[in-house]
This record gives sequence, C-alpha cells and structure tokens, in this order.
Amino acid sequence: MPVLTAAEGGTLIEVWVTPRSSRSGLFGVHDGRLRARVTAPPERGKANAAVQKLLEDAIGGPVELVSGITSRAKVFVAVSSDVENVRQRLGL
Repeated sequence: MPVLTAAEGGTLIEVWVTPRSSRSGLFGVHDGRLRARVTAPPERGKANAAVQKLLEDAIGGPVELVSGITSRAKVFVAVSSDVENVRQRLGL
C-alpha cells in the first residue's frame, strides 16, 4: 500500500513514528511510510498528539489517527482532503 491512499472521507497517510527524537519534523519517505520524528515520549498519547499536530500543520487541515495507537506504524486520515492535495502539501 502506498504512503497516501484515497479513502471515503479523506486520504489515508501511512506514518512511521520515532518518539523521543532530538527534533520534531517530517523526514521524507522510508519503506513506504512517511517518517515522522517527535520529541514527545510514547506515553499517554503524547507522541500520537505530536504527530497529529505535525501533520495538521503540514496539510493545513484536520487529521485523525485511525490505527496504530500503540505502534510506531500508524495510519492517519486527512479529513476531507484528496490525495493530490495532501501529496502536494507534504512535498511527496
């Protein structure tokens, strides 16, 4: 499955998360997933919230976590955004 997939209600974004990183940001694609690094620890949803904020800032719209709550491999949905718009905003 590619990094971005059209879905009902938005675009699915596959992400690989590195928590407790020295800096936060989106760092391209590796093994078919968008790489996200966050300084937040992986406890009580802090890392998930940090990744969600990174994606929302990059895309300019709402993003929701749909799978991978306790995993480093996550899937988010960019609500009401088409694949090409998300691809362009993420620079993919």
